[in-house]
Amino acid sequence: MTIPVFLELVEIKAKTASIFPFLLGACYSWFNYRSVHLGLLALFFVAMFIFNMSVDILDNYNDYRHATEVHEYKQKTNIIGREHLVLKEVFILMITMIVISAAIGLGLAYIVGWPLLVVGGFCYLVGIFYSSGPRPLSSLPLGELFSGTTMGFMITLICVYINTYQLFSWDTVTIAQIFLIALPNTLWIANLMLANNICDLEEDEKNQRFTLVHYLGKKNAINLFVLMNIAAIIALITAVYLKIAPWTVLLALIVLPIIIKQVRTFLEKQIKQETFICAVRILAVGALSQTVSFMLYMPFI
Repeated sequence: MTIPVFLELVEIKAKTASIFPFLLGACYSWFNYRSVHLGLLALFFVAMFIFNMSVDILDNYNDYRHATEVHEYKQKTNIIGREHLVLKEVFILMITMIVISAAIGLGLAYIVGWPLLVVGGFCYLVGIFYSSGPRPLSSLPLGELFSGTTMGFMITLICVYINTYQLFSWDTVTIAQIFLIALPNTLWIANLMLANNICDLEEDEKNQRFTLVHYLGKKNAINLFVLMNIAAIIALITAVYLKIAPWTVLLALIVLPIIIKQVRTFLEKQIKQETFICAVRILAVGALSQTVSFMLYMPFI
């Protein structure tokens, strides 16, 4: 397996979906608690990144195994068939990465406490059953909810907890504040899957994958895509208003014209090879601007 093939197998281009929630959690920890544990943070990043890659391998692995023969998905679309990868080797690689990630996670839980075991365990279950089992989460109208919440909110929550475990309080206000700060990423990540499912509607239905788009209808799904982008911007502003994010985060609104342009482009046509990239760009510029604008305030603390 060549490096370019491996990077496509783990869908490296989509890894901003996990990196920015991680960075945002670190910024939030310092702004609100003045506490960051760099060593523990580095270990969590490694475990998170490896598991994220293994989940994408699992997704490709299961899609290849369960694809119907109605069309040429196996041979021409899925990376495993297209690059003639050995299925057993792909499986071994995936399991090895999951084990390494889990081992690091267990070590972290031993240091910071059992809550990490519970929250982290939930993330592992979602990641594994996202594309596994008789009814994978990705084939149900739940994929957007689980992908957005797990990657957008849970990663930020775990990051904050690891940085502040000595004084972290698992109360409603604390969780709600972290959820609000993570909401833009949560919605943009959910929109990434929603846009993908909008573009793949016919192909998914041929493969017996009845996603949220199947139940909502394409028009309503597109409207939801727009509404979630609007909600993400509102959440970003609200976090500043409630003073759980610094005023510099408002500078993130400078990318609003880019987001609007990408939304309009996606509204014109929903073709995987041409306009799915719009959702990727929205996530990239939105998450990047929120994180960088948050970091701009750090020197003033």
